Amino acid sequence: MTEQRSAGSPERRTDGAGHRESGAGLRPAGLRLRPSVTRVRADGIRHRLDSARKRLGGIWYRLDVVVRDLPFGLLLLIGSFLPALRSNGTVVGGVPDRPHDALAVVVILLESLPLAVRRRWPALSLALVSGGFAADQLLGYHTFAATAMGVALVSTGSHLERHRRSFVAGLTVAYVALSVGLARLGTGETVAEYTTFYLAMGLAWGAGSWLRTTRQAEAERRERVAVETRNAERTRIARELHDVVTHHVTAMVVQAEAARYLTSAPERLEQSLSAVSDTGRRAITDLRHLLDLLNPDHGTRSGDDAAAEPRTPAVGRVLTLVEQTRRAGQPVEFTEEGAPPESTGSSDLVAYRVVQEALTNALKYAHGSRTSVVVRHGEREITVEVGTEGTGSRAAAVGGSGRGLAGLRERVDVLGGDFSAGAVAGGGFVVRARIPAGVRS
Repeated sequence: MTEQRSAGSPERRTDGAGHRESGAGLRPAGLRLRPSVTRVRADGIRHRLDSARKRLGGIWYRLDVVVRDLPFGLLLLIGSFLPALRSNGTVVGGVPDRPHDALAVVVILLESLPLAVRRRWPALSLALVSGGFAADQLLGYHTFAATAMGVALVSTGSHLERHRRSFVAGLTVAYVALSVGLARLGTGETVAEYTTFYLAMGLAWGAGSWLRTTRQAEAERRERVAVETRNAERTRIARELHDVVTHHVTAMVVQAEAARYLTSAPERLEQSLSAVSDTGRRAITDLRHLLDLLNPDHGTRSGDDAAAEPRTPAVGRVLTLVEQTRRAGQPVEFTEEGAPPESTGSSDLVAYRVVQEALTNALKYAHGSRTSVVVRHGEREITVEVGTEGTGSRAAAVGGSGRGLAGLRERVDVLGGDFSAGAVAGGGFVVRARIPAGVRS
């Protein structure tokens, strides 16, 4: 017994060690079960910086445009008094340098501060900067603030709206006068040098004009997109209202007309009036759903509203349409083949609208005629066919605008399907639609 225990003891220790080694081997040495503290802190800092940047950006763009344009002018003003930048100004005409004095301060102020109004009053800004630039060159200060001339040209070319050609002509005349004055005071620069500087100023003006054209083109594009989007949305709303209102109101009119002839049969009269009430309630429900879609807060609510009935009717509700049409006095045969796929996209709604419009037209133009509805579900498409015999009474017909079939054709075409509607030989009317499944619009 003692020998067995002593012999088994090492085995048990070896097994235990082996299990520990095996357990340790299941976890790689570099695996971290908890997120790195450094990474969490870095993400938090990045998030706070992004939030601060957005807040500062919002505050900055809410400021007046003059306040936002002032800092650049102040930079030029300060830079003109720095020793490292004092001798790096623009030189035209070769007038000998002159030490800065009190008049130089006035010239610097005249060149830099008007940049604050370069977007609000671009013509005034360029006129003041040009006057300061002319004084700078004629007096020989050659300050760093003379750089503002190019900035003012770009900004004025971009933001000046009226009398642009007259303004350019005035600038050209002023530059010619400045060139003549510099030629008399300077070291005798050639005409080619004055022309080169004039072309450089023209390039700055052209850059501003290009920015203006680009900005106008973008504004026109956005306006065009907004108009097209608004028109498309109006068309969609009109189409939805037509689908909802026309179908239900037509059914109610037909049912009410039929009730007039049932005064001698109270039970049937009560059924007809109940059908009118039910149809009215469905119309109110569908209209409420449509108004919810127009609500800006639609889709942001939770709770009971999120769990409410879907806003878009499905092919499965075609049977409800058929029953409603039957109660309005229209004999309808309904056949559904195949099982609808899991994801039909917008095809489900379009198929429903095709059946709805076709049954509405049957009530309006062939009341009492035999009508058949066939819905076939395929793997990649939904096929709808609604046929009506042309032998019914047209006494209960309600005038239509023809918008329904045109709207259906648009719906089906958007999804890449086929749509046809027309009379058939021997009388009657058939509406056919092939709608690709799984397509969203």
